[in-house]
Amino acid sequence: MNALVQESPILDLTPVEERQPTTNLPAVVADNSPASMMLRALGQGATLEQVEKMMDLQERWEKREAEKAYNDAMAAFGAEAIEIIKRKQVDFANSKGGRTQYKHAELSDVVDAVKPALARHGFSYRWNTEQTPDWLSVTCILKHRLGHSESCTLGGAPDDSGGKNRIQAVKSTKSYLERQTLEAICGVAEKGEDNDGAGVPVTPPIPPELLAQARAEAMKGWKPFSAWIKARTEQERNLLVPESDNLKAAAKAADAKGVAK
Repeated sequence: MNALVQESPILDLTPVEERQPTTNLPAVVADNSPASMMLRALGQGATLEQVEKMMDLQERWEKREAEKAYNDAMAAFGAEAIEIIKRKQVDFANSKGGRTQYKHAELSDVVDAVKPALARHGFSYRWNTEQTPDWLSVTCILKHRLGHSESCTLGGAPDDSGGKNRIQAVKSTKSYLERQTLEAICGVAEKGEDNDGAGVPVTPPIPPELLAQARAEAMKGWKPFSAWIKARTEQERNLLVPESDNLKAAAKAADAKGVAK
């Protein structure tokens, strides 16, 4: 029997050139950088200890370059026309019977004002918060895209003014500290900024008839004046607070003159 023989295809046994493993190196290395020096040293057979020292030198060099870039970017940011407007009106009764009134910018106003300019110059920011039962600390960290960062920390007690509950008090202080630390680390200020944290107490004027009666009672001496004051309402006593020193002095002077009976 004749066997049917098929020819097998001839295999290409040409040796393939073995590829050498590649090293992930930066696309561009500055000629004057420690990294460039390290690459040249590797080509000349440097020891592992020498390479490690060069790596440490490279790390320190990168940190210095990052700090320089941060300072340059912050100088450019400082030239921006940042405008923060006080839009929030605060008005509440104070413990002296008057009212505390002031305006301040909200956190969102500060963020809206600085965030676009910060981004243009390679900055990002975040906050870290630490809390104890009676104290809140907020740290704002401003970081440049090359890695250098700086921070600002402020602290305060929960703000329980205006009848806030515990959660509202903590939230109020946290928002205030975030706003103040962001402004501080960016070197910006609100327009017309003074003491918005404490506010400016606005005391209503003393009614003329109440003041006249108080002065007349004070001229009778300390005992009659004290009895008259105790008979007043809390609101009337609060209204007389700005004149309290003068009224007390008049009552004591009347006693000294023997007017009191």
